[in-house]
Amino acid sequence: MELTSGALVYSLTALAVASLVGTLWLWPRLARQRPLPLLGRIGLLAVIQVSVVAVLALSVNNSYGFYTSWNDLLHPGSAPLTLASSEHPRGAAPKADSLVQPTTDGGLGTIKDLPQGKPEEVGRVDSIKVTGAESGLSDQVFIYLPPEYFIPRYARVRFPVLLTLAGYPGPSLHLVEGLRVPQTAWELERTGRMAPTVIVMARPTVTPPRNTECVNVANGPQTETWFAKDLPGALRSNYRLSHSAASWGVLGYSTGGSCALRLAMRNPDAYASATGMHADYQVPNDRWTDGDLFGGNQTDAQHSDLNWRLQNLPAPKVSLLVVSTRTEEDYADTQAFLANAKRVADAHPEFKVDSLVLADGGHSFETWRSELPASLEWMSDHLKPPQDREPRQ
Repeated sequence: MELTSGALVYSLTALAVASLVGTLWLWPRLARQRPLPLLGRIGLLAVIQVSVVAVLALSVNNSYGFYTSWNDLLHPGSAPLTLASSEHPRGAAPKADSLVQPTTDGGLGTIKDLPQGKPEEVGRVDSIKVTGAESGLSDQVFIYLPPEYFIPRYARVRFPVLLTLAGYPGPSLHLVEGLRVPQTAWELERTGRMAPTVIVMARPTVTPPRNTECVNVANGPQTETWFAKDLPGALRSNYRLSHSAASWGVLGYSTGGSCALRLAMRNPDAYASATGMHADYQVPNDRWTDGDLFGGNQTDAQHSDLNWRLQNLPAPKVSLLVVSTRTEEDYADTQAFLANAKRVADAHPEFKVDSLVLADGGHSFETWRSELPASLEWMSDHLKPPQDREPRQ
């Protein structure tokens, strides 16, 4: 059974209940003060406690997505599994040393509301493992290929790309199950409100359980390198994707929104547009980051502070959309960032910022889902149609 499957939780719950019933039934028979009955009582209590703790741990993991597979739990940071697959982005089996490999990780099989039909009619969502050539990190992500990707007349076309990022500590599955990114994108494309776009769905925490905020951690995982260099490079080597940063954007909610804005502002040569939904604008130093991610390096900390960057560094050539609600707890921070960003945009036309602010809504999937269609349309309008094409065979 998959680590994140409901069947595993139900099985362990049944075991816990059976253990409790068995203990109540056997306890009188093990009441004698002898070694074997004593060991029996200890064993019964251990089984109950282990099964109950396991149910609680799995439930918390399924809610917050610390680990998305047995391999993720037992071998954190390991190289991706090479699994046999009849489907591959370019139609042939991947090479053993390919940076992109098909995988069954992530729990995609539990999603029941993806559009049903042929790929050339509704597109396709695949689960893949990507390994970074420079950072050495690897992680499972989902990739949505629009219907046009499979239609012969588009065989030489490269597609724009939107990287979407979940919140912390959510898995990539939250983007499919909770936010419904591919389902919403397909509906927008079907109705002509979004151009055909390849959408990558990832979690910001490549090395769980630490929240790395998509930055290069001092003496730790180089998460910014993973997102800014490794992921685009690996995907371009396996899919028909644009080679221009103008056709690449990044969108995220919560911590993923913070990462989206930071990745674009710090790496405009990788992502020329970004949408931050309910984002923060500074890298926190808390129990989730396990302390200071920059190891005391004040320069690195300042360069990752988005307000400091706007006030002290040249304006990046990017377009940003900031999304929030007036009832959001940190709305005052969003107002302050927008005020700074609009002052910079007035003086530097190469830097652009828009905002979408709803009257009401919290830090929840219900709110983020209501904001997603407009955010995707904005991203599509700012992803430049690729000029590069596949060479003729």
